Amino acid sequence: MSGSRPVLAVHGALSRGAFAVVVLVSLAVLFTPGSDIPSAAPGVDKIVHVALFASLAVTGLWAGIRTAVLVGLLVLYAAASEVVQALSALERSGSVADWAADVLGVIAGLLLWAGIARRT
Repeated sequence: MSGSRPVLAVHGALSRGAFAVVVLVSLAVLFTPGSDIPSAAPGVDKIVHVALFASLAVTGLWAGIRTAVLVGLLVLYAAASEVVQALSALERSGSVADWAADVLGVIAGLLLWAGIARRT
């Protein structure tokens, strides 16, 4: 179809909605009280952190947020979430390793987005 926009067009309602959903999921994952978190095998939490922040990066870029702004905000969000977990009544502990996994996820998301952009 001529004149139609590709599904992965930046700034569309779908992209902004996807980013909003991932932000809401991140809030639930990062700020759920410790007593409500199911037990998992060692290391699974790091995989969750990487996947969550990669998803935030990809959907944020898709929604049209400038790369430098998005990276800065996500790194700060990751750090703030660890501080809140360490200092709050959430019965969770902040972790530099979790923050590092978050940052790794942001990098993975940037690389994934670059790969997607090359293919489209």
